[in-house]
Amino acid sequence: MKLGVVGLPNVGKSTLFNAITRAGAQSANYPFCTIEPNVGVVPVPDERLDALARMHSPEKVTPATIEFLDIAGLVRGAYKGEGLGNKFLSHIREVDAIVHVVRCFEDENIVHVDATVDPSRDMETINLELIFADMETMERRIERTLKNSKGGDKKLLEEAAFYKRVLAHLESGRPVRGMELTAEEKPLCDALFLLTSKPVIYVCNVDESGMSGENAMVRAVYEAARREGAEALTICAKLEEEVAQLSPEEKGPFLELMGIEQSGLDKLIKACYRLLGLISYLTAGPKEVRAWTIARGTKAPQASGKIHTDFERGFIRAEVVAYDVLMEHRTMQECREKGLIRSEGKEYIMQDGDIVLFRFNV
Repeated sequence: MKLGVVGLPNVGKSTLFNAITRAGAQSANYPFCTIEPNVGVVPVPDERLDALARMHSPEKVTPATIEFLDIAGLVRGAYKGEGLGNKFLSHIREVDAIVHVVRCFEDENIVHVDATVDPSRDMETINLELIFADMETMERRIERTLKNSKGGDKKLLEEAAFYKRVLAHLESGRPVRGMELTAEEKPLCDALFLLTSKPVIYVCNVDESGMSGENAMVRAVYEAARREGAEALTICAKLEEEVAQLSPEEKGPFLELMGIEQSGLDKLIKACYRLLGLISYLTAGPKEVRAWTIARGTKAPQASGKIHTDFERGFIRAEVVAYDVLMEHRTMQECREKGLIRSEGKEYIMQDGDIVLFRFNV
């Protein structure tokens, strides 16, 4: 999973990136500090792996990972190439989802490209730039499709009609991800790789005082996200950067002292999994305990193919026990003796937290 961290200049993108990746991305108080995207790969926190590791004492523990891209700040007119617009837009095309950081605090020492802090305006600035870029894409696609359909190709004419509907939706100022699509239109839309079709999580970046409750700026972001059908969460990027410097032993007590139930990274990753419809299944043994990320609804053979294509090709069955069941009965042996390990076939739909052993023919 690849996530692009975006926002206007100086909203806290790189600070948040530093916090969640500990990659030391440069952060400074002037626009376009980030030019080429900083990239960080981080493990997905999963307490289930720790429990399985204590049970199996494996040679290694391998969590699922997420790749974050800290993309350059965008300004008004980016779709026409203003600022670093063209680079910005090309980097967004590469990601699976957008983490849109919105500044929700006042600080006279941190400049704002529009002089004042207004989350609703800032969100609109970026969303409109993406919409304008997609409009240009659709205009070119419609022109090309109509040109190719001059012989009366019915299929191409139907595609052009759909593209015109997408363009009209964009012209109304709405992102494509909010469009209602038929089963036939969905693959057509996916093939366009439009910027506004990507799922979005809005991150309200607040100062420490903003962690104690919602302020008007945060409420504005949440309301806009609700109307758009997007996710929103609140993080203090500066505080998260401090938490990232602590040892695992220090982290828990510090979060408790600050009244924070879970770190910003945990909140962000869980939100991303929900947004993209992802779950994790687990494999466990003396050599390795590992988490594997799959789309919700994936069947057992396709899930086994994440490990190796031979598993999917020669799939026989999956021996499955739910994580909670294993924790209740403490050992795989006890689960086996009590008949709690299920034998599932090719139509079994994997569930989050399934602990699996795949059987296959070589």
